[in-house]
Amino acid sequence: PRRTPAGTSGPAGGQKRSKVTLGLESKRRTLNISRFPQRAAAGEITGCFQQEQIKELKLYKIASELLQTERAYVTRLHLLDQVFCARLTEEAGKGMFPVEVVKGIFSNVGSIYTFHSQFLLPDLETRMSQWASTPRIGDILAQLAPFLRMYAEYVKNFDSAMDLLKQWTERSAQFNTIIQDIQSQEVCGNLTLQHHMLEPVQRVPRYEMLLKDYLKKLPEDDPDCSQAKKSLNIISMAATHSNMAIRKMENLKKLMEIYEMLGGEEDIVNPSNELIKEGQILKLAARNTSSMERYLFLFNNMLLYCVPKFSLVGQRFTVRTRVCVEGMKVLETSNEDYPHTFQVSGKERTLELQASSEQDKEDWIKAFQETIEIFQQKNETFKSSRLELGKRAPRWIRDNEVTMCMKCKEPFNPLTRRRHHCRACGYVVCYKCSDYKASLRYDGNKLNKVCKDCYFILTGRADAEEPVSGKKRGILEIEAAQVSGNSFLCGFLQYSTDRTKPCQRVWCVIPQHDALVLYLYGAPQDVKAQCTIPLLGYQVEDVQRSVDHPPTSFRLCQSKSVHCFTADTEEVKLRWLKVIHKAVIGEIPESDMTRRHLFSNPTGPERKRH
Repeated sequence: PRRTPAGTSGPAGGQKRSKVTLGLESKRRTLNISRFPQRAAAGEITGCFQQEQIKELKLYKIASELLQTERAYVTRLHLLDQVFCARLTEEAGKGMFPVEVVKGIFSNVGSIYTFHSQFLLPDLETRMSQWASTPRIGDILAQLAPFLRMYAEYVKNFDSAMDLLKQWTERSAQFNTIIQDIQSQEVCGNLTLQHHMLEPVQRVPRYEMLLKDYLKKLPEDDPDCSQAKKSLNIISMAATHSNMAIRKMENLKKLMEIYEMLGGEEDIVNPSNELIKEGQILKLAARNTSSMERYLFLFNNMLLYCVPKFSLVGQRFTVRTRVCVEGMKVLETSNEDYPHTFQVSGKERTLELQASSEQDKEDWIKAFQETIEIFQQKNETFKSSRLELGKRAPRWIRDNEVTMCMKCKEPFNPLTRRRHHCRACGYVVCYKCSDYKASLRYDGNKLNKVCKDCYFILTGRADAEEPVSGKKRGILEIEAAQVSGNSFLCGFLQYSTDRTKPCQRVWCVIPQHDALVLYLYGAPQDVKAQCTIPLLGYQVEDVQRSVDHPPTSFRLCQSKSVHCFTADTEEVKLRWLKVIHKAVIGEIPESDMTRRHLFSNPTGPERKRH
């Protein structure tokens, strides 16, 4: 309807509150004009209408941008899942390279593609086509945003995926040929697989940015405001994980640049290394206090003190000294002839340095102090966990509760890798990881067989490797006991991916922190999962009684991927099916075991099924 000029029609003049319908091509909202005096000039109200129209147009543009970028994003997800992953999986099935490599690289990108192509994009398409009657997007995002938690798995696996991709591109000619062939196609847009794989990491922060902009333009009293704020809170949490992954990628890229600057002589390209600050500095000589140009690279765990060297291909440096942050101290010094000086002392060397200005000096001192403080805090936290070790007898993990060494994760076998118990922590480990002895207080300080990690803790000796608690965990390296204790369902099932192969008994878990992923372990105490199955989009088949399958069997199918399970009893099977049936369509159990459907939308399009 057209906007009616003020004063020409409408409610009686004595009525205190009135609304004027505002038409803006493809959308309808109402504007409350009760805040205006009854005798307000027509020009003031007209100006208000114009401002309201501008706001409405901005909201429409934001929603339209969300839809356009979502279409493009789904296209790139299709490229990752249905082109790269599908082609590599097909070739892996021919024995060209391990199927596990492809799964390790692409993680749960299939579930992400299913969610966006079958749920989020269709809902946005429908809403934009109905914008005239329903001009809002907050309700859709509030409904679907909780499912963005699936990105945590993808982001967590991203670093190891990049490592696997690099490793197998160099190792396998067939693998590299497939990648190069797809990258040369027009659909790739002259971009590498690595570039496209970064797209899901960047997508969630994009939602956060658009939603923040949407809320800025949305009036506080708008019905969509509360839903938009609710979805922003959820998306912001998911964006935190993605932003951390982006920073890690940028950090690794910077480490590679520094590695090249140092001539490849320093092994610094490691995800645990983080560049804090770098820059030119002057070094004061100890004898004659003359100054020499130097360059510093300060990391979270060390300082590289470098000398610039001549090069025709950019900056190059030679590392003169590596100073560990452990035990490092920084002091402000005073020198009448050389202002802006400070001292950095460590186990390896003491350096008298001169900054270019007072501000530069303060920045360097602050960077050193914060780095030292963070390092000490982490070190103290790790030390406190060691205090009780060896003082009391541990609970022994039973032999039949693990299938692999709880330290090196190598599988046990009765001939070459037998089970042994660490007398300090109670873990089941292999002979290589238990070939140490240390005195334990609870056993009268007698020497006992212990694992490598406990040995270095109990003896106070420095291990050449990073402590286990500080190691970065891969996506599968979540202990079965840890997730089983906080799960919606866990238990033994017989499992197979091929009808011709015998089933193996596995410990299955659907954890509360990752409710739409099924973890498969060899035993309840294993420290690493054999594999994970992102459940969204799978079709659940209740297998009928047959020669090949007992009546307690069921299957999960998606494209060419088939997972066969058999429960011990019909009751156990029904319990698993009750949870899995909901997970494959995006329903997540609440902590009180009630069910909440994330994707219910009675006015939206009918959902597709794989």
